[in-house]
Amino acid sequence: MNKKFANLQLHQMDLALTKLREVRPPTRPGSGWVKAIRESLGMSASALARKLGVTPASVAKLEKAEADEKITLASLRKLASALDCELQYTLVPRKSLEEILEDRATLVARERLRPVSHSMSLEDQSVDKSASEKHLQLLAKEILDGPRRNLW
Repeated sequence: MNKKFANLQLHQMDLALTKLREVRPPTRPGSGWVKAIRESLGMSASALARKLGVTPASVAKLEKAEADEKITLASLRKLASALDCELQYTLVPRKSLEEILEDRATLVARERLRPVSHSMSLEDQSVDKSASEKHLQLLAKEILDGPRRNLW
């Protein structure tokens, strides 16, 4: 993928994710969304089982799997559909993707510079802090300008 397209993709994804980061979803009920919505609708486990074409015991097992965070997305999607709900599945980064890349580039640069810095200090040739920081920033920028796969 060329760099221009990769940067455009990064920017567009960041815009979409920024909007999601601003909206805080409600906390998942302890019993799970499926059971909470089913009970709020006044629907019995047997009624949901009939809609799904499974046994009530299977519904109880699926609800427990969701509450224990062990349910598959496919099962959750079927349950949502039977409850006339939409399953929304997203990963929302804690900070912008650009910040994640910049932080990672700085970490990689620091790791690359560490052996050189250590050797120089052993030989009493260490560089002052501001020069070291400048070198770190330049290397991080160089890493960011290269292929992103080199960051990982």
